[in-house]
Amino acid sequence: MKAVCLLLVLSLFSFSLLAQDQKPLHGKVFGNKPGAVVVNADKLESYIAARPRMLTTIRGKVLNVVKEKGGWFTIDAGKGKIIAAHFAKYDIRIPAGLKGQTVVVEGIAQKQAALTDQQHLAGKKQPGDKTTNQLSMEVSGLMVE
Repeated sequence: MKAVCLLLVLSLFSFSLLAQDQKPLHGKVFGNKPGAVVVNADKLESYIAARPRMLTTIRGKVLNVVKEKGGWFTIDAGKGKIIAAHFAKYDIRIPAGLKGQTVVVEGIAQKQAALTDQQHLAGKKQPGDKTTNQLSMEVSGLMVE
């Protein structure tokens, strides 16, 4: 009798897991729909060149969803670089399943200089301090391909 009850409970539990709504993300839009002119994420740094900020649309692979609320995520920019991206509107929520998906993202891309050593403590640049350029993006729209 116990075995029959256990089997019944396990079958109901497995059925409820299979019955969950698994919507595919393909074609889903978060925020505004991105524009038509698209640059690959690995070409973004050379595309914005000397400009510190630029409105653009890029295509890239999501490496990680950092925070679902507010839409914080990272995009692969090639050659070991990443683009830190977040939505301009904080009320947008993206799913964690976005990781590994190719997306088209529209927003303001910018280069930010970051020091690798302790220049901020000294108040001036020290010998050996290195400055790296990091890419970030304030997103107004995202579409999953």
